[in-house]
Amino acid sequence: MEKKLDKRIATGVPGLDEIIYGGFIPERAYLVRGGPGTGKTTLGLHYLAAGAVDKEQGLFICMGEQEEGIRENAGTMGIDLGNVVFLDLSPDPESFSRMENYSIFSPAEVERTPITQKIMEQIEKLKPNRIFIDSMTQFRYLSADSFQFRRQAASFLRFLTEQGTTVLFTSESCPDMPDDDLMFLSDGIIELEANDEDHRLTVRKFRGSGFHTGRQFVRLNSSGMEVFPRLLPKGVRGKVSTEAIPTGVPELNELLHGGLERGTITIISGPSGVGKTTLGLLFLREAAKRGEHPVLYAFEEGMPTLINRCEAINIHIRDMMEQGSLSVVKVEPLIHSPEEFTRMVRKEVEEQGARVVMLDSTAGYGLSIRGGDLIRHLHALCKYLAELGVTTILINEVEFITGEFRATEIGVSYIADNIIFMRYLELNAQLKKAIGVLKKRLSDFEKNLREIKITPNGVEIGPPLTGLRGILKGMPETIESLNDEE
Repeated sequence: MEKKLDKRIATGVPGLDEIIYGGFIPERAYLVRGGPGTGKTTLGLHYLAAGAVDKEQGLFICMGEQEEGIRENAGTMGIDLGNVVFLDLSPDPESFSRMENYSIFSPAEVERTPITQKIMEQIEKLKPNRIFIDSMTQFRYLSADSFQFRRQAASFLRFLTEQGTTVLFTSESCPDMPDDDLMFLSDGIIELEANDEDHRLTVRKFRGSGFHTGRQFVRLNSSGMEVFPRLLPKGVRGKVSTEAIPTGVPELNELLHGGLERGTITIISGPSGVGKTTLGLLFLREAAKRGEHPVLYAFEEGMPTLINRCEAINIHIRDMMEQGSLSVVKVEPLIHSPEEFTRMVRKEVEEQGARVVMLDSTAGYGLSIRGGDLIRHLHALCKYLAELGVTTILINEVEFITGEFRATEIGVSYIADNIIFMRYLELNAQLKKAIGVLKKRLSDFEKNLREIKITPNGVEIGPPLTGLRGILKGMPETIESLNDEE
């Protein structure tokens, strides 16, 4: 028994094996339930195709749709069913005329025996490793009552698994005909659901193994089904280095007492147009010089605009991108779910070795949440990156240009190890910009605010703004003038 539990059978669906810790346990029966259009049959097709790749014999028992249509649909998704045998038990055109001849016996009594015989003969002939039944609900119509159906279903599934077969079967649940009995009989339950915006998958039961709980995002497209597991940080932070990442601007390094420590989470906050992205790019540029493969995920700004703007201020990201030292990924939040975005980040970090990741911005990322919990998703992503020792930079936009000071407006400041804020201020009838550090967990920092300018030569940081107060309100006053008034 222990050996069987250790061995797993691939589901064939990208991402699903991760959720159930490696795949299905052999010689067990698993229920896939859900409404029409949720992907039940597609999941089964992936399952059989995966077995064919491993030279395993697969059997598709189809009770509703005919074999020809199923193979045609699989072909359009690029799913190869060449080595899969079909037992087509779907109704043929002559079924209607036969129904008129039933008089003494019910259709269920007449049909049940030949169908059962066909299944047993095919299984004894093929000795399949994998069976997909679509759907078990059809067998319910061949039973006189629910008690008889449950006994027959239990006996049928046991017969299949005792032949050394791993079974995947679907059900069509509705209020008038619930499938609670099948849920009790199965060794595992995969529930699929769909709404106007997306598809979701939830594992409700999985005997003999743990699994990821919660609703997982599903993408159904021309290639079939793909599952994007929710990110679940382990809660153990990786080693944080006290070595600071410099910015390339000496005055900014002074403000940060050397720079940002590796493996930390930094929020750069400020109103629109104040220079948050530009400031973040300074860190990415220096990381690229050191070969740390930084990645910028741009949710808002288009690639041509970003490149041209950076070139105009002496940050040559085009060269870095061409050299492969910097990756810039344009993300459309209304197309990609947060789970899909997480998959992108994981590939860059785990496969490409990215050590610095920047999200521009939290507002753009929030659009992909589609009404979900932004803080929860950001927390999971940032903590995951911190566990791997990746330096994370979040660009956060505040709504108000002047007035009451807020580090962020979405309640994520607790995530950050470092908070750098930027503000507009009106001084001598001119609009200027100031930069300061609000928080730094691993080292001290300069408490003064400084003026920041973005010029064709790059970013310039001025000396500390002394002799002023009210800077955070955006309308500073000189301390001398206040003393004169008093």
